[in-house]
Amino acid sequence: MNDVAAIGNGTEFQIESATPGTFTTIAEVTDITPPNETVNPVTYATLASPYMKALAGLIDPGEASFEMTFQPGSASETLIVTTLHAREAKTFRIVFPNLATWTFSGIVTGYEPAVPNDDRMTASVTIKVSGAVLRENG
Repeated sequence: MNDVAAIGNGTEFQIESATPGTFTTIAEVTDITPPNETVNPVTYATLASPYMKALAGLIDPGEASFEMTFQPGSASETLIVTTLHAREAKTFRIVFPNLATWTFSGIVTGYEPAVPNDDRMTASVTIKVSGAVLRENG
C-alpha cells in the first residue's frame, strides 16, 4: 500500500512578472492557504410544497492567503505592495512539492505586517480569487 500523505515543505507561492509566463517566487513563505471554492446555493419554494428546494448557484473561487517573513524593503515585500497598489488582477501560482500547480487570477486585498517585540516579524497576504483555478499535475 502506498502512502499518499505529504507535508507542505517545499511548496512555493509565486506571482507572475511583467513577462507573461514568468513567475517570481515570494521569499520565506511559511504557510499557504490555497483558494477555498464554494458553491453558492440558490434556495426557493413553490406554493405546492412546504419544503425549501436548492439549486447549485455560481461557484465562488474564494480567497487564497499566505504568511511570510516580513522584511521591510525586500524584493518580495516590494512586489506585494506594488501589486496591492496597482489594484489590478494578477496571475498567481502555487507550486506543490510534487510539482502540481494551481494557477489563478486575483487581486491582493490585504497586506498585514506584524512586528512583535520578541518574535519573528511576519506579514499576511490575502488574495481574492477571480475566475477558475487551473489545476495541473506535476
